[in-house]
Amino acid sequence: MESHKSASPDAAPPPPIPSCRKKKKDDATFLEDLKDHIDEFLSASMDEHKSCFKKTVQKMFGMSKVVAERNAAAASSTAQEVESTLPLRTTVSE
Repeated sequence: MESHKSASPDAAPPPPIPSCRKKKKDDATFLEDLKDHIDEFLSASMDEHKSCFKKTVQKMFGMSKVVAERNAAAASSTAQEVESTLPLRTTVSE
């Protein structure tokens, strides 16, 4: 059987994985930023592309894991709540 680690509420989430993209100017226009991004992409080595791809995939799975943990925590807290229902009463008149 698999053993799952249950994260304690006090445990800090892992630090976010930094982006591979480096902005050259914060006040650049959209087209300037796009041009810099394309130039950076074209001049990057294959090793840089591989490491950036790995980081991006890790970041995506890390974010999906955080969302899944939040949903599981929300589901367990609602499962502990008591739901009350009233019995359905019907009367048939002829």
